[in-house]
Amino acid sequence: MKQIILASQSPRRKELLEKCGYPFMTEPADIDETINEEQDLCEEIQKLSRRKAEHVLEKHPGSIVIGSDTIVVVDNKILGKPKDQEDAKSMLKQLSNRAHQVITGICIMSDQRIYTNAVSSDVHFSNLSDKEILDYIATGECNDKAGAYAIQGYGAKFIKRIEGDYYSIMGFPLHLVYEELKNIDLY
Repeated sequence: MKQIILASQSPRRKELLEKCGYPFMTEPADIDETINEEQDLCEEIQKLSRRKAEHVLEKHPGSIVIGSDTIVVVDNKILGKPKDQEDAKSMLKQLSNRAHQVITGICIMSDQRIYTNAVSSDVHFSNLSDKEILDYIATGECNDKAGAYAIQGYGAKFIKRIEGDYYSIMGFPLHLVYEELKNIDLY
């Protein structure tokens, strides 16, 4: 069987890829993750995912590499990982009582094949009080999360509804990856 490599150090992506049932290893892609916010964000996140996959495939020819990245977008502005607690508070205030988009790019690449896609989902937040925001920040959960929240963690209680793929919001479009891996000659 060909080696499958997840080009990520994200424990969430690793946990989700495990659900596909294939053995794999992880190797983070140490690349510049800058994207051009003036361009189509779905295309940009696909390009970033591809750059991650290409970087790891160069070191492991003959493998199948999965690159992925997720952005949180509000008013056409990307909310990255918060720099500090004030930044997290500002992000959560921006998300409060409105919808925003979470876009996850995916690239599955081998020497013979390249598959890229982006999944965009809408997440609707409830109205957050200052106390709720401060209490959530105190959990520490928002520190390394795009948009300063985790849908699968304590942040779940703020989400009124989603339109789209839950697992893509977590950072990994599980069904899409599973279906694509079934189409690849793994042997």
